Amino acid sequence: MKTLALFIGLFAANFAFAQDLEDRDESFIVENNKNLLKIDIKEPFMQVAVKGCNDFQAASFDGGAAAYKAILRKYMYTYLNSDFYTLTGDFTFTLTIDAMGKVVDVVGDPKVLNSDVFFDDMQYVVRRIKKDWKPAMCNGQPVKSEMKLKMSFSSLSADM
Repeated sequence: MKTLALFIGLFAANFAFAQDLEDRDESFIVENNKNLLKIDIKEPFMQVAVKGCNDFQAASFDGGAAAYKAILRKYMYTYLNSDFYTLTGDFTFTLTIDAMGKVVDVVGDPKVLNSDVFFDDMQYVVRRIKKDWKPAMCNGQPVKSEMKLKMSFSSLSADM
């Protein structure tokens, strides 16, 4: 009799604490995808000349284009969230460098699917670089200028 009571008690306890399917939250979905990103930053960078300037000197980065390229690539691999977009192809980024040598704007081209998120991420990446540029000079005065960087991307999406 005690065995039967124990068996009924265990059955009732299991039934009472069973999972209630109506309270389950189905909104959490885990995807095990990973995008592998290959970045090729082209050199030389193209400086856009200032109109009406007789003695123009391009903006420069301490250590040259190779130093900026190395820092930019490192930060891109660190901060780009490539899980939200798959990148393949050539992109051009225009950095606006003010008269103080700070990068104040980054504009990407061409516009593709989810490129807005990618371009926002690139603005974040470029602003994370704390080293300033030496500003462009026009007739001996520092001026606002634009630097164009060409990059090639290829993404490989893999299920983990």
